[in-house]
Amino acid sequence: MEREYSLEGVKLVVKEGDITAEEVDAIVNAANNHFWMGGGVAGAIKRRGGVEIEREAVSKGPVPVGEAVVTGAGRLKARYVIHAAVMGQDLATDGEKVRRAALSALKVARESGVKTIAFPALGCGVGGLPYGISVKEMLQALEEFIASGGELDEVRLVMYGEVAFREAAEAVEVYLSEKD
Repeated sequence: MEREYSLEGVKLVVKEGDITAEEVDAIVNAANNHFWMGGGVAGAIKRRGGVEIEREAVSKGPVPVGEAVVTGAGRLKARYVIHAAVMGQDLATDGEKVRRAALSALKVARESGVKTIAFPALGCGVGGLPYGISVKEMLQALEEFIASGGELDEVRLVMYGEVAFREAAEAVEVYLSEKD
């Protein structure tokens, strides 16, 4: 399942799938601020891409929650993994932390020459946020990034499972309808 939208001239795709299989310049990892990669999206990236991704990320941490770092992508199809620290060691997050981490990830992407990027549902797995809140905050970060002169060709929101996909697509549609 996949739906396409446009946000401020950027192609926005919401799809159901496995973010580790995306053929994009960079995928975003929903990370803790020490960049240990255990479960959820981080665990999947480590399993498929290789432990060297975690080693490189950990060497760049810890960072304040809301910051992001870039690493190589190991065996993944993407060129980079951008690790967005959406939570600390307490494993708690909220919309503001997600927005800051997403914006930091986009800024790191710009510095790395990224034009296509895939995000998971930041803060929804271990962090426990509802998909609608996560998506709204990520879209606000994307708008802020574009308003500051950031350029991207495509942003993908890759949701794991049908429920996540439907809730994310609905959140995008509500967000875009409120802009009209």
